[in-house]
Amino acid sequence: MTAPKISLRGVTKSFGPKKVLQGIDLDVAVGESMVVIGGSGTGKSVLLKCILGLMRPDSGSIRIDGEETVGISSRQREAVMRKFGMLFQGGALFDSLRVWENVAFGPIQSDGMAPAKAREIAIAKLGAVGLGPEIGDLFPSELSGGMQKRVALARAIAREPEIIFFDEPTTGLDPIMADVINELIVKCVSDLGATAVSITHDMASARKIGHRIAMLYDGKLIWQGPVEEIDHCGNAHVDQFIHGRADGPIQMQVRKL
Repeated sequence: MTAPKISLRGVTKSFGPKKVLQGIDLDVAVGESMVVIGGSGTGKSVLLKCILGLMRPDSGSIRIDGEETVGISSRQREAVMRKFGMLFQGGALFDSLRVWENVAFGPIQSDGMAPAKAREIAIAKLGAVGLGPEIGDLFPSELSGGMQKRVALARAIAREPEIIFFDEPTTGLDPIMADVINELIVKCVSDLGATAVSITHDMASARKIGHRIAMLYDGKLIWQGPVEEIDHCGNAHVDQFIHGRADGPIQMQVRKL
């Protein structure tokens, strides 16, 4: 049996008295698209940062391709990071760089690739997300929000990563552009044969891009399973969340009017 691409066991993370992650167990198979859903402040971003190695969990194990990554050296970390691509919330493009330079940032800075070669790759990756070569010479500020998100996706796949992370990929987009981005994510992940981990509270996006869904609530994964089973999961917290109902076991921290 093939080992999971990503495997978490007993992962915890606290900030002072606040327990953000409370014993997370999660496996993501090779080539699988896993979507972690949950409300704001439930620990989704912290979970992603722990897998990426940007934060160190207080306890637990995070294995990539069967190799432990918690507590490894910076040199070992670099080798693991080489497998990762990332689409940041809001795109996080560099304003001072042209579009092609944004897409080629990883190949040039991390791989030492010659700019001319990196530009060729950047133009090809822009094509993969439906943008013509003329877009490469523009600056991010000259693009719409949807086009910026496409450029960010092109940058995420520029080094042909084995694992791609998506942080709220449809935030700030209208429903039609959000669907376009979701379809591009599915296509790009499939074309690369990559493993994907996404965090979102957009259920339309979760249903479109995920093979499996896991729900994080109060620092714990309270349900996980195939995307087609979520509507019949029998979990009241999940049911309330996916249908966006104010009334239910999840109580928002607001004062009653």
